[in-house]
Amino acid sequence: MQIKNNNFAITGAAQGLGAAIGVALARQGAKLSLLDVNAQRLDQVLSDCKQAGASDCHAFTCDVADETSVERSFASIEEHLGPVAGLVNNAGILRDGMLVKVKDDEIVDRLSLQQWQQVIDINLTGTMLLCRAVLPHLLQTKGSIVNAASTAALSGLPCGVAYSASKGGVLAMTRSIAVEYAKRGVRANCVCPGDTKTGMTDNVAFPENMDFDLMPRIMSLSGARGPEAVAGVIAMLASQDGIHITGEDIRVDGGTLS
Repeated sequence: MQIKNNNFAITGAAQGLGAAIGVALARQGAKLSLLDVNAQRLDQVLSDCKQAGASDCHAFTCDVADETSVERSFASIEEHLGPVAGLVNNAGILRDGMLVKVKDDEIVDRLSLQQWQQVIDINLTGTMLLCRAVLPHLLQTKGSIVNAASTAALSGLPCGVAYSASKGGVLAMTRSIAVEYAKRGVRANCVCPGDTKTGMTDNVAFPENMDFDLMPRIMSLSGARGPEAVAGVIAMLASQDGIHITGEDIRVDGGTLS
């Protein structure tokens, strides 16, 4: 499947990695459906993608954790741009938190069910809802799904139990989709970025007694921390170059877990 003039949907497109993915696909002449809950920020990304060479480009306000919002968005996408040839599930949140927080050998806090559920709803259930909505399109276009997982799905993330669980679920779900639809010409892969500086990470505050000796396990060693490095891999998987890759998880972490 060629990228040029094919319709690619990107979630979490309003900033960071999502915006970088949009520009990377736009440079190859793709049509773009940019989805995000933040409609205001989408306007700038829409402009950037048009300048980068997108053959057509539309923004859609979508809450990925809301079933009705997802279905409505895909109906609008098909109306404006036709069937989707590729989906990049990038929308996600990171909330720091231990199951039980201990200070001076005393339990001072614990992860609330609300905190857990918010991460699972957006990162895992949201990814499922998007995959379910796009599959009728992909069976027609013989397209592909690229889901953003994380090295947190492959190795422990301090203070990130909900995030790790959600991304581990994304990884397992992606493999199942790949197996289920391979014979129908649909591919599904995961990209697992390491530590990448985006807006999602700006508000993470580690606890004051955090053991920072654990942190090198999740920090990039290469210095290539920008979203563009990850976006390039995603663009490859979505293109003809990745035609024989499915059910894979590709780390983009500067060798951190090697």
